[in-house]
Amino acid sequence: MKTVAAAKPLKAREVKKLIVEELAELLKKYRVIAICNLAKVRTVQLQELRVKFRGQILFKVAKNTLVKLAIDKVSAEKPGLEKLKEFLKDQNLLVFTDMSCFKLSILFEKNKVKLPAKAGDIAPTDIVVHKGNTGLPPGPVISEFSDVGIPTKIESGNIMITKDTVVARAGEVISEKVAGILGKLGIKPIEAKLHLKAAYEDGEVYSAETLTVDLEGFRRDIESAVQATQNLMVNASIPAPETAAIILAKAASEAWNLLINAAIPDPETLPLTLAKAMGEARALAQKLAEKDEKLKDLAG
Repeated sequence: MKTVAAAKPLKAREVKKLIVEELAELLKKYRVIAICNLAKVRTVQLQELRVKFRGQILFKVAKNTLVKLAIDKVSAEKPGLEKLKEFLKDQNLLVFTDMSCFKLSILFEKNKVKLPAKAGDIAPTDIVVHKGNTGLPPGPVISEFSDVGIPTKIESGNIMITKDTVVARAGEVISEKVAGILGKLGIKPIEAKLHLKAAYEDGEVYSAETLTVDLEGFRRDIESAVQATQNLMVNASIPAPETAAIILAKAASEAWNLLINAAIPDPETLPLTLAKAMGEARALAQKLAEKDEKLKDLAG
């Protein structure tokens, strides 16, 4: 009976060679290659993003030296890709996709992941523990609530929080005790996102500053431009479906005011013209009466 020889384990050099070849294939396959800062990125955060963007984005972690070797292998086919090497410092996460790098940046900004707090994290906003049933049975944990200033009572066999309590203010360092309580309550106050360092697309490498898109500011600029265009068209009496009603209303108002101020009789404006004349007459009579009183006082 023949025995099958066990496969020899690959040497470190062979493993590195396989990784470089795999990276080179990915670099050739995808239109957009981005580099994200891997520092402080938690495993759970990356897992959620992998599941959420499966089929759209591929995430890969590799040593910078191997990534540089892979870039060198495909640089002839991907002009400009070598510029990415200057961003390969510290720990990095490679992102492969066929969507626009600007869309990728917006996607990361909008898809922040909620994470449990850890001791030493900075509170992004005031962290509030709301009153109500915690679902936790009485026990030593009661003292933990007390240690962080959360008032409690026992009701129906569970620990009840008796009032809303701020356990960490925005900008404060979250203590180990606060982080522990938040974890027990299932509260995830930390918002995390991937931070792009640079991205390659169609021969160009874009830095993080270029990729940052202020959507709210862009929306305000569009609204301002639309409003300015509408004002120009209305004031210049340029008809359009969006301005026709406003132009007609403006013209009618101006015509109405002209008829009244010029005292031109018209069935529609005559009541207002007469009312205006009556008002002016009363004002004149009032002034004459006041002047007459002053003359009497001087004569007396």
